[in-house]
Amino acid sequence: MEKSPKDNKKKPLKLLDQVRNVMRLKHYAISTERTYTSWIKRFIFFHDKKHPKDMGEPEVEAFLTWLAVEKVERNGYPDHPKPSGA
Repeated sequence: MEKSPKDNKKKPLKLLDQVRNVMRLKHYAISTERTYTSWIKRFIFFHDKKHPKDMGEPEVEAFLTWLAVEKVERNGYPDHPKPSGA
């Protein structure tokens, strides 16, 4: 039985697999690879699994704003330096 041309086509790699491959090609540390892919996953899940190629500046801004607000809500406002002589 012969295989049809469709059977010979490889599926394109998923985004995170592409990221991992590039990072390994550039000899990034495994911890860096894990950190980068973790942040990419957070970004994707924040936007309800929308593919990053379909997003732009507004989505990045929304994600970064959410991160900043979440950090403040979780940890409280950062301590401000106290004036000298106080």
